[in-house]
Amino acid sequence: VQLVESGGGLVQAGGSLRLSCVGSGFNYSEYAIGWFRQAPGKAAEGVACISTHDDSTKIANAVKGRFSISIDNAKNTAILQMDSLKPEDTAVYYCAVDIPAMSCTEYHYGMGYRGKGTLVTVSS
Repeated sequence: VQLVESGGGLVQAGGSLRLSCVGSGFNYSEYAIGWFRQAPGKAAEGVACISTHDDSTKIANAVKGRFSISIDNAKNTAILQMDSLKPEDTAVYYCAVDIPAMSCTEYHYGMGYRGKGTLVTVSS
């Protein structure tokens, strides 16, 4: 299983970024996949999860209404659309698949296979 994130960068507060996670070695349509983030000196924090197996999604309260998650099974790609970014969103963002979790109800952020992450920096 391999996951590769991209799309991070430097953006001003209020701006947007679109993160992508391309995976291989597993079937995107079978398992839940999610994003979590880790800011310097802070614990990892779950951001969002999506599963096309049971059409479940989960969005953290801290980003609800600003972030959305989607998936393109044909391209084995998960997308995290981030709008209205705030300086406190600054972190390394990781995507992860928690095999064998098929639903976001049983998905544990940061468990299983994850990518190397992509850095998001939001300036004030």
